[in-house]
Amino acid sequence: MAAFLMAVYFRGMDVDETAALTKALVNSGEKVDLTAVPGVKIDKHSTGGVGDKTTLVLVPLVASAGVTVAKMSGRALGHTGGTADKLESIPGFKTEMPLNEFVEIVSKVGAALIGQSKELVPGDKKLYALRDVTATVDSIPLIASSVMSKKIAAGCDAVVLDVKVGSGAFMKDIEEARKLASLMVNLGSFFGMPTTAVLSKMDQPLGFAVGNALEVKEAISTLKGEGPEDLVELCIELGAHMLRLSGDKRDLLDIKIDLEKNFLKTGRALDKFREIVSAQGGDPTVLEDLDKLPKAEHISCVYSEKDGYVAEIDAEKIGTAAMILGAGRIKKEQPIDHSAGLIIKKKLGDKVQGGEVLVEMHSNKKETFLRAGELINTAFKIKEFKPHMPSTIIETVTQQ
Repeated sequence: MAAFLMAVYFRGMDVDETAALTKALVNSGEKVDLTAVPGVKIDKHSTGGVGDKTTLVLVPLVASAGVTVAKMSGRALGHTGGTADKLESIPGFKTEMPLNEFVEIVSKVGAALIGQSKELVPGDKKLYALRDVTATVDSIPLIASSVMSKKIAAGCDAVVLDVKVGSGAFMKDIEEARKLASLMVNLGSFFGMPTTAVLSKMDQPLGFAVGNALEVKEAISTLKGEGPEDLVELCIELGAHMLRLSGDKRDLLDIKIDLEKNFLKTGRALDKFREIVSAQGGDPTVLEDLDKLPKAEHISCVYSEKDGYVAEIDAEKIGTAAMILGAGRIKKEQPIDHSAGLIIKKKLGDKVQGGEVLVEMHSNKKETFLRAGELINTAFKIKEFKPHMPSTIIETVTQQ
């Protein structure tokens, strides 16, 4: 098997070969049966980033607009966060449940958010463990088959992929990201699952919060219509594509305007999130009283050493700093501190003066501040002139 992985890493695989591997992975375990749930069921997947709380906003937003969303999410690993860990910051929230209970909640509420089921694609877990020790993790066909096998086994009718590009993403290079997006879209088509991929920037953390409870707070603020611009832009973009895949024939721009104006700003998406939290055993009063979320005992700040503009933020270093503070894990079995993390006080293009706060660190372990702070310092580049600020959205890849 190791020899096979090495061969794929060096020689690659075409779409048919990648589809054959994907099919084998899907067939290695159970498949979620959502046929009893009426309507088109849509899934969403992110290739992973820093401060990526998109799912927490997007799922209730799209569900409030009448689209059924059945979402299985991963956990934090390395510098990237995991949605299941973020949700578990909410007191009582269950991310693990039998598949029949998951289907029941999807049917009743119109959406559910759980962790990856152990019954689904067990072959992928074994393959990934081997990829890890044979240095074949970053092979595009192997990434594509891993992602799409999980999406196909999860039983939805269509999927929107958020393919991150930049310093905080798995794919640092736009050409490589395009190749991955295109292959995953083609695999979706091969299996009769319409797939759209959106390439989005991950050259800085998304929003301001990085870390589980801190990101839940920011997601709730966003659902109250008070979210960071980049997070709102991405959620509306992905949401519009999810509605299109569900059969909405309107122009994409019209869907985007409708989603923001009539669902995000009116509180309908927030109401749907409250429903999801209640259905999954969580405390819905958290949405009104954010102090019920875990809070770290200690806070420390990282200050700018000079005047200028924020020209660069290495998102991977920021993600690693959050992990050092306790918000992430290096190995899958490690526990995490839901209260730990950081708040970015200055984003790309912001004017900054020497002595101003760049980042606020939150941790229950004071001894982590020095190491995390040093890393954050090297992540920020302050320059004399304001940099060009491109959109968070790069492009969309659809079936040709």
